[in-house]
Amino acid sequence: MNNIGSAGNQGAGIRSDCFVTLEIKASGGVEIDLVSKVGALFGDSITTLAKDILAHFGIEHAKLQINDRGALDFVLAARIEAAIKQLLETDREYLLDLIPENQSPTAKDRYRRSRLYLPGNSPKLMLNAGIHQPDGVILDLEDSVAPDKKDEARLLVRNALRQVDFYGTERMVRINQLPRGLDDLEFVVPHNVNLILLPKCESAAQVQQVDDRIAEIAAQHTIEQPIYLMPIIESALGVVNAYEIASASENVVALAIGLEDYTADLGAPRTNEGRETFYARSALVNAARAAGIQPTDSVFSDVSDMEALRAVVLESKSLGFDGMGCIHPRQIKVVHEAFAPGEDEIERSKSIVKAFGEATTRGLGVVSLGSKMIDPPVVKRAQRTIDLAIRSGKLSKNWKDEAKD
Repeated sequence: MNNIGSAGNQGAGIRSDCFVTLEIKASGGVEIDLVSKVGALFGDSITTLAKDILAHFGIEHAKLQINDRGALDFVLAARIEAAIKQLLETDREYLLDLIPENQSPTAKDRYRRSRLYLPGNSPKLMLNAGIHQPDGVILDLEDSVAPDKKDEARLLVRNALRQVDFYGTERMVRINQLPRGLDDLEFVVPHNVNLILLPKCESAAQVQQVDDRIAEIAAQHTIEQPIYLMPIIESALGVVNAYEIASASENVVALAIGLEDYTADLGAPRTNEGRETFYARSALVNAARAAGIQPTDSVFSDVSDMEALRAVVLESKSLGFDGMGCIHPRQIKVVHEAFAPGEDEIERSKSIVKAFGEATTRGLGVVSLGSKMIDPPVVKRAQRTIDLAIRSGKLSKNWKDEAKD
């Protein structure tokens, strides 16, 4: 066992974070050395929190050094707990209150046009992510977290799920590749996560493993609301098994593709034209639609080229995708605008919904528009297009009444 534990980030560019060093001693009580630019205002509260955390874990004699760079309580608590758990074997957790804003459930068919990736060990990027109104925020435990920071990132993500106001966006976590990802679930399932992303998924069995583990943890904590799954296809084998993955559980609500790893698996360079990924993207869309779930595209890595992003999103939409990943907040608006329905789509959907409503009012069992019959799936898609148009600001929610005027 180590004599000294440490956690957090430090350096000139670090903000909204801290770096803590803990040494547990045999005697001498608790000594706290705090360095903070806001020490004059918040020093007493930081010290009180630190002492409370140490007492919670039964630590009576220790030296704790805190180099604070504007960390909020949920960050301080995660960093101190991470340092403690490097020195002590304990199952205890120091849990801050779960704010009311993060107690909302999600819906299986909610819009997932955009999902914003946030590194799970960088609190500064979490704090205002919801203000940009992505459809979902992803607290990432996988690729964006260094291997030696994985354990402390779990605690930070857990605390963020309880304390950070994401302004109604869907709260997602990308766990690590299995089997490590199964252990990640213990840190997120009890804390009102809405959706789990399963990276590098290649089989239905992996989905079932995650689904079963979520069910076990949920039962232990009497969690009743569903926790949904979004497997990410990132290999040739995953593409081949896409339909089995998409239909492996009723909790799978979307299927995503990760093109960087996929092209690496193919041994093909990724190009702007995307010829090397056309088959995989089309296969994923087809598998998702066959399973009745949402297909979502990969991320676009050039955060400075909005016109290129718009072109990629329009192509993605033309292939049948419902959304895509974002790695910077400035991409969200472009993604939402490009995925919004066009005027022709809106007008056709209005005609379908109107015809269905009139036929229902008249008690007709058959609905037609012009010479074409309209079945329930067509009506459902039309209504979804209208809902998306309203959400995108392209159609008034009172459009039916306005049409009568």
